[in-house]
Amino acid sequence: MALAAGSTTRLWTLVAREFWRKTRRRLRAGPIYRWRYSGRTPERVLIAPPDLRLADPQIALEIYYGRYPLSGHMVETGGKSPFQIAVPNRGWQKTLHGFRWLRHMRAAGTELAAANARALVSDWIAIHGNQISGIAWEPGTTAKRVIAWLQHSSVVLQGAEFPFYRAFLKSLAMQIRYLRSMAREMPDGKDRLRARIALAFAALSLPAPASALRSATRNLAEELERQILPDGGHISRNPMTVLELLADLLPLRQTYANQAETPPAALMGAIDRMLPALRFFRHQDGSLARFNGMGATIHDRIATILRHDDTVGAPLLHAPHSGYERLSMGGVTVIADTGLPPPIDVSNAAHAGCLAFELSSGRQHYVVNAGIDTYGAAEFRPLARATAAHSTATINDTSSARFSHSLRVNDLLGSPLIGGPQHAPCKRTDQKGSQGFIARHDGYAARFGFLHERELTLVNTGNVLTGRDRFLRPGGAAIRNNGRDFVTVRFHIHPDVDLLQDEHDRLVLTGDQTDTWVFTCKEVVPEVEESIYFAGLGGPRRSRQIVLAFKASEISEVHWQLTRTSIAGYPENN
Repeated sequence: MALAAGSTTRLWTLVAREFWRKTRRRLRAGPIYRWRYSGRTPERVLIAPPDLRLADPQIALEIYYGRYPLSGHMVETGGKSPFQIAVPNRGWQKTLHGFRWLRHMRAAGTELAAANARALVSDWIAIHGNQISGIAWEPGTTAKRVIAWLQHSSVVLQGAEFPFYRAFLKSLAMQIRYLRSMAREMPDGKDRLRARIALAFAALSLPAPASALRSATRNLAEELERQILPDGGHISRNPMTVLELLADLLPLRQTYANQAETPPAALMGAIDRMLPALRFFRHQDGSLARFNGMGATIHDRIATILRHDDTVGAPLLHAPHSGYERLSMGGVTVIADTGLPPPIDVSNAAHAGCLAFELSSGRQHYVVNAGIDTYGAAEFRPLARATAAHSTATINDTSSARFSHSLRVNDLLGSPLIGGPQHAPCKRTDQKGSQGFIARHDGYAARFGFLHERELTLVNTGNVLTGRDRFLRPGGAAIRNNGRDFVTVRFHIHPDVDLLQDEHDRLVLTGDQTDTWVFTCKEVVPEVEESIYFAGLGGPRRSRQIVLAFKASEISEVHWQLTRTSIAGYPENN
């Protein structure tokens, strides 16, 4: 109860802080403060920073014809400016106002694409440039737009007449001053860090006094040191955040070099840690493990980022600060979540998946977590974040962490994760010829009085994954048979894998490769149930799951095994 009270107090403290933050933001967007965002207009853009994000000239053509495929949704404007129509999808609107789609115009490389880019920027300036309100001026969206306008200024300004050139630079300067005013008070997390990145880009790309660059560099370094963990993960524990931030930090490093400026040590160190961390989360097919907000992977995007990774050899196996473990041998990869929930401030996308794992062999995924449907309906998110959507154990069909469902809270903070595990010790058990770990968490201790401990070991050159799930009370007392000790251990199977029963009543998993895996359990007869895989590129897909259901008062420990019976001959992970 003390834990719940503490989480509730922390939650309402955040609500009060966010309410006050938004109140101050509205005041600063009003006419009393708006004069602070006016000032000297830069004469020119000194340098256009590079953009590592993938570009598609076909999308530039779609946009020319009034079709905007943004954030997983296609919107046709019918000849109107996209900034004049009401689109209920918030993700689509944020992507539109973020202007990252300008990269497609650059990729098209035609005068027509440049003219269209200029027309759309002109529309935005006319409609939203002097009205600081709504999604268009949310600080996180503003940071994306500032970066995009700088990165693609050469396309936007190609063939521009002086009045537009001047209006573009005046609007850009106003947005930079606004972002500088808002950055310190932004909520914790990647948007605040991206605001610091945008301000560093601006200080390098536009004529500015040396003091402006020193200030932007210092603030960037402080935010990087606070948000990027020693093992290269992000404080949100979301693998996708590492990828997104690298896509901005790598061009920023290059921009410092192009301007003959020394990048801060914190920037260099963060990149050097984050690139190996990205490889840590990567399965051999190039996709990222589905934990804490990770959905479908666009493989080419990761490959583009990892071209800048000079690390040699296999990925690290231990990420203690991020709270993950990796087992890898014989072309088999196991990635497991063994950490505590992220701080409540940055837990809006976090999952209740402690001790969940994923297993892939070669380029085929076998055991997975459900992941999230990045662009799908919001009502699926709570299902995807629940413990039952992960390959781990649930007790009494509840999650190991709770989510806030208060409408008042959601309007201000989203749906943060509260009341999760407080302790999650983990120990590696690697020996010659085997890799493994033992971890436990107390996410169910306050409600049901016992802990979950999981041991995973990969042996026999990756051909056998042995698992042990143990349920125990603190102090070693027996678990009581009180009707609150029902345990379900789930193994979600990737939808591309066939799950069959052989002549020996064993469960056989067969993918599109030549690998076949057999699942066995000593204490409990496994059952097969329906499941949903949310992280498909085309949206949610039907899948299946292997389930071990029992009462912890009768069976306190189960031993299970996944055995590879035919081997495709894959190389070691790299």
